Amino acid sequence: MSKILFKNCKVVDTSNEKIVKSDVLIEDGVILDALPSIDLKDVEIIDCNGNFLIPGLVDMHAHLREPGDEYKEDIRTGTMAAIHGGYVALVSMPNTNPPCDNRSVVEYILRRSKEEGNADVFPCGTITKRRQGEELAELADMAEGGAIAFSDDGSWVQSSGVMRRALEYSKFFGGIIISHPEDRTLTVRGVANESPFTIKLGLRGMPEEAETIAIFRDIELARLTKGRLHIAHVSSKGNIELIKLAKASGLNVTAEVTPHHLIFDEESLSNYDPVYKVNPPLRTRDDRHALLEALKDGVIDIIATDHAPHADFEKMDEFNSAPFGMIWLDLAFVVLYNELVVSGGMDLVRLTKVMSTRPAELLKLEGLGAIEKGYKASFFAFNPEAEITINREFIKSRAFNTPLYNSSMRGKVEWTVKDGKIYRF
Repeated sequence: MSKILFKNCKVVDTSNEKIVKSDVLIEDGVILDALPSIDLKDVEIIDCNGNFLIPGLVDMHAHLREPGDEYKEDIRTGTMAAIHGGYVALVSMPNTNPPCDNRSVVEYILRRSKEEGNADVFPCGTITKRRQGEELAELADMAEGGAIAFSDDGSWVQSSGVMRRALEYSKFFGGIIISHPEDRTLTVRGVANESPFTIKLGLRGMPEEAETIAIFRDIELARLTKGRLHIAHVSSKGNIELIKLAKASGLNVTAEVTPHHLIFDEESLSNYDPVYKVNPPLRTRDDRHALLEALKDGVIDIIATDHAPHADFEKMDEFNSAPFGMIWLDLAFVVLYNELVVSGGMDLVRLTKVMSTRPAELLKLEGLGAIEKGYKASFFAFNPEAEITINREFIKSRAFNTPLYNSSMRGKVEWTVKDGKIYRF
């Protein structure tokens, strides 16, 4: 592969926490140098036109639906949506059909990812066989096959004994146990946050205590076992303090928040639009603001999309029957740039850290999360002035269950480079 020189870039430098004017030289999928000025002959030159050059994003929580539910999404469409949105790597959740509870499914997902050649997919295996919460899956065997983490996502491991063994066992091979914190005995048939607002709407509630109980127990098991615990999609203000105390105690506990819990709240449900139906549910405005502050302070480590594609006929069902979830891979960065950076709620460097640098660190993905000499040539050009319309033509995902459908906003991923390969849009 010949050398490529990217000129006139504004590089988001997460190591030094600043934005610098820089040229970037790459060859064979690796960054050879990033300096204020590089002048070379006999190289391909790409003019960035003063746009931001941002390290490739890493998503620690996405649903690709393959195997089993390819009518919603598959590895080809999901990874293309990821590349389109600036993501170069993602973790695929295991609640597929059949579930990713054995090495053969792990290896199938890895093989399909390599065949498509878009964003890298790192499979998450289940904690328990068939996601039934009763018997540990073969965690070490899946890890040998390429599983990067373990979760019964969509279900909380109700048995404390089973969860304890998962945290203990995973220490032998450095596995991450991801908890979907939801005591389902409190959320059965629930469809929305439990609050005076949703009671007035007549929606059956899912109290935040269901999340609190699960997080508290799993933190205590992490304390007991010294295992590595990651808490998925934190949604409520009260649980931030639990995570903060766990970290202050030196426990190996990390946490994520989704884009929808940062920018929407339960008031979006006033028209009963199922596109806002997610699990955990959208909570109060105070919760939303507290989550943003926790993200800025580092109590919450990363933004993970929880990209959850569904067919249009499923999401067009009435509210109580429609499935949970919304899509994000195509548009998360653009939307969060508008909602957080443009509004002044968070600076661009911090946003990049929680969407790229920090998740790469948690997953131990070497060479990702920064634009520096020796790192992988995996980054994207972001034009803050270009305007996009989020419609069928824009979205590369097979699904389009997003409340932002047909909306327009400023900011565009002009192209993404992944291991030196350029994807233009």
